[in-house]
Order: sequence, then structure tokens, then C-alpha cells
Amino acid sequence: MFALTIYLLKHVAPESSQFIFEYANFSIQFLGYAAYVAFARELLQTRLHLLEWDKFFEVGVKVMLSLAPAFILTQFFFGYDFQVKAFTIIAPLLTIFTLICFYIIIVKIKDKFSIYFVIGSMIYVVLANTSFLEFFIGKEPFIERGIQPMFFVYLGTILQCLIFAVIIGFILKRIQDKSKNAEIRLAVKLKEMEELKMTALQSQMNPHFLFNSLNSINNFVLKNDVEKASDYITKFSKLIRVILNSSSSPTSTLSDELGILSLYVKLEQMRVTGGFDYNVVVDNDLNLDQIKVPSLFLQPFIENAIWHGIMKKRGKKIINLSIKKEENNVLCLVKDNGIGINKAKQESHMTQKRKFFGARATENRIRILYQNDAVRIVTKDISNDKETGTEVSIVFPLTN
Repeated sequence: MFALTIYLLKHVAPESSQFIFEYANFSIQFLGYAAYVAFARELLQTRLHLLEWDKFFEVGVKVMLSLAPAFILTQFFFGYDFQVKAFTIIAPLLTIFTLICFYIIIVKIKDKFSIYFVIGSMIYVVLANTSFLEFFIGKEPFIERGIQPMFFVYLGTILQCLIFAVIIGFILKRIQDKSKNAEIRLAVKLKEMEELKMTALQSQMNPHFLFNSLNSINNFVLKNDVEKASDYITKFSKLIRVILNSSSSPTSTLSDELGILSLYVKLEQMRVTGGFDYNVVVDNDLNLDQIKVPSLFLQPFIENAIWHGIMKKRGKKIINLSIKKEENNVLCLVKDNGIGINKAKQESHMTQKRKFFGARATENRIRILYQNDAVRIVTKDISNDKETGTEVSIVFPLTN
């Protein structure tokens, strides 16, 4: 388009500058044609769709780039009239080459962009050749009809540019759509990857819980407590059945989780000497069936409260679980009246790096599910002069 613009300036440029166009007139046209073919190769992706023919297009670009300086030398040595004669020989050859290319494009590349491209190009070729008839029949046939010969070149250029602009617009829209589709596919893959991470963490945590439960059954058997062993196995099999049913998805509703947790606690109450009280309070403003959480996400914190808290305490043992709405978040509080996490660390020589495995895995699963957005998990010792205990607060968004 730039080359054509310079070429067309010849007809509005001052008389004193016309000698410049005698050197640049045809050379600029050849540069424009070379740029046009290069543009077509990129636009139609001929390297992909026309691999065998693309090398001829590449040769055509090189030939026209060579003709540009050749015609400047022709003007310098032989004059403008010789250029006109040379162009009248080359122009029909270029037209034939162009028509062959159009045929190949339509036959080999079967999409609407190639058709629009050929239509736009054909309009320019036909109108431009109509103007170039001036070199063969003179200006008189045009002037007699009140038309300037170059009118057809102007008209062809404008129409071709409009059609090419529409093609480029459609291509940009297609690229944009592909980009959006790629982003959607990437988001889906990332979600699948996160679910796989959560499933992997869950698969690590479940064997830990299963080992402890089977160990408890073994203890009942060793103590020859057949009734308790039978009751425990019944509750345990029911819990396993529920867990297996929910294992197909890395997430479940908070309502289902509380049901599974209730079964788990009943098993643990049988294992702990003297048992313990377990109280659950749920905010009425929360719809537990609409809140998604990682499967078994509270169980490790309850297990931690039992075996590192109330298990080592004498007297009445209590674990309270409260779930309530806090602004746009869900707050889960697990509170026990055990010996306190600080004393538990001292007695068991625990360090911060050796936190209870299930709790640590659950932290990771919650953060993966909610993308670390407004997720807070804090464990603190609430012991004082009158009482002891540990409180774990889990905060995550109300909707995810």
C-alpha cells in the first residue's frame, strides 16, 4: 500500500519533481508487488497450506525485488521510453503469474479468507490492467469517454484495501477467539491439575487414618473385647463405605463432611479411655449444602485435638466444633480442653516442622481449592491459669 501510494503521488506531484518518478515509477510498482506477494504468503499461510507452491511465490518475490533496481539502471542508461517498453512485456507475464497463483489458492486453500483475498486481488488486477491499456492504445479512448486512465488504478487500490482490511479484521477476530479458547482450556487444565493435587494429598492422608483405625480394631481383639470390636468394625465399615462413595470427587459439601465427621468421631470415642464429648454448632445463616470443601478436610484437626490434646488430659474431655459466617467467609473453630499445643509439643518433642501430617495435608488442599484467597489456618494455645486447651481456626471464602 505504501508503494502504491508513492506511485500514485506522481499524478499530483509538482512538475519540477516528475523526473524523480521517471526513476522510481516502475521500480516502486515492483517493490509493491513483492510486498504484496510476501503479504499473501503470510496472510494465507502458504508455507503450511501450499508447501510445494510456496517456493514459486518466494522466487516471484525475489524476481520483483531484482526488477526494482534493474529498472532504475534502465532509466539511467536507456531512458524512460525503454522502461515503458520493458514494462509492457513484463506486465502481461505478471498478470498470467498472478492468475495462476489465484487458481492455485482457490483450489488448494479452501476457506473463505482465500476466496476474499482472490476477489480483492482480482478487482485490482482487472482495474489496474484496464488503466495500463494506456500504454498499448493510448489515452484517447479513455479521454473520449471522459475518464482518466489512472482512475481504474485508484478505484482498484481502494476496493482492494477495503477487502484486505475486512480479511485482516476477520483474522484478528479468529486469533482473538483462539486465544480465548486457549485461555479456557488452560484454566480447565489448571483446575484438573489442582484437583489431582488435592486427590494426591487426600490419598496420602487416608492411609494414615486407616492405619490408626485398624490398629484400634487390633487392640480390641487383643483385649478380647469382642462386643466392642464388632461394634467398632460395624461403624468403621460404614465410614469406609461413605468415604469410598465420596472419593470420586476431590470436593464435597460441608453438610456431607459433617456427616462423615460424625461417624469418625463415634469411632474415636470408642478408642479414647473414658470417651469424650463432641459438640457441633452451626450458624443458621449458612447453607451447608452449597459450601464446597475438600473431602475429609476437618477430620485431621479433630484427630489432632484427640490424640495430641484430650487424650493426655484427666477428667472430662470436650471437643467443640463451631461453624459460622464471618462477613463473606466461613469460619470453622475446633476447640478442645486438652493439655494445650505448647505442652503437647514439649511432651512429644514436636517442632513446628513436625506438625500432624493430616492437618498439614489438609491445609494444602484448602489453599489449592481456594487459590490461597482469604484462606487462614491458625492454631493457638488457649491455656491459662484456670484451663487448658487448643483452638484451631479455619477461614475460607463462602463461595469459590
